[in-house]
Amino acid sequence: MRTLVVSDLHLGARLQRDVLRRPDALEPLLEALEGADRLVLLGDVVELLEGRPAQAMQAAEPVLRALGEGLGGEREAILVPGNHDAALVRPWLQARGVPAAVDAEIPLDATPALARVASWLWPARVRVHYPGVHLSDRVWATHGHYLDRHLLPEVAFGIARGVLGRLPRDGATPADYEGGPSATRLEALLTRWLPHPLARLADDAAELVRATTMPGVHRLLLHRRLAPFTASLLGTQMRRAAIPALARVVHRLGVEADLVVFGHVHRRGPLADDDPARWRGADGRLRIVNTGAWTYEPLLLHNAAPPHPYWPGGAVVLDDDGEPQAMGLLDHLDAAALSGGGRPSRRAAATPRPAR
Repeated sequence: MRTLVVSDLHLGARLQRDVLRRPDALEPLLEALEGADRLVLLGDVVELLEGRPAQAMQAAEPVLRALGEGLGGEREAILVPGNHDAALVRPWLQARGVPAAVDAEIPLDATPALARVASWLWPARVRVHYPGVHLSDRVWATHGHYLDRHLLPEVAFGIARGVLGRLPRDGATPADYEGGPSATRLEALLTRWLPHPLARLADDAAELVRATTMPGVHRLLLHRRLAPFTASLLGTQMRRAAIPALARVVHRLGVEADLVVFGHVHRRGPLADDDPARWRGADGRLRIVNTGAWTYEPLLLHNAAPPHPYWPGGAVVLDDDGEPQAMGLLDHLDAAALSGGGRPSRRAAATPRPAR
């Protein structure tokens, strides 16, 4: 069985950085579906955190219908909500309690919004799981937003406990990771209500903080001319902070897996230039792969060209008898095609060195 995993589509985002609204970006994803037996949509599929559900769902519908038609009635679509589309399942979870299982199956009619999304994926066979799904006995896929709870050093967590809540320990359940204040929600509110120029600045700043997983960021890094340096810094911080944090989530939830696929941080990998040891858990046994995202982030990609770890169009392909592959489905498209008519990427004679 071949599984295609994509995450962080953010369909319907106010700033229109979600690239799948553009036919040139959607077509390669549909072509990739032709060689897959199932599709996993690993969270943040619809941008519902900005508080504009009608507009977001309107933008998401044609994309999801195209994916469902591409799969047909014999293949499967698995949806695992993330933090930006948690509204698809959160009312159901709040009414019934968060299941203790790490791959709980959620009814397709759990909420009206989820029922609509599932119907758009027809005629594919649709399943919904939360907070993750076992794709095989030893492969677990999750959006990855639970890792945010482990980004602060444990010695500092006591200071922040009043803000972030109790740190999940060994033997934790998904309920221990749900709720509480969220910087991501604040980001979404700012993006919703600020005028477009300020909203773009807020979104850039939030992307930087989210990807770096650092408590503070120097304002100079917000200048687009520093995009190559910024993207490299983000990759370094992601490997040093986000991957160990995700490994801690896996351990504390008691997930039995040799391989974990996640999204959330928008940094595809491991890539050819990456050190494989950096993409493992502390014991070296657990392997971790990131899908990347389907959003064009000017702060990270200004004057950049693929291959690039933050270039939109990331996917992970899993074969039963092969190694997971983190790949870029849109590496043939330049910035003009992905950013709605912006200035094309400047390509040097030699292929630019990808940010790490």
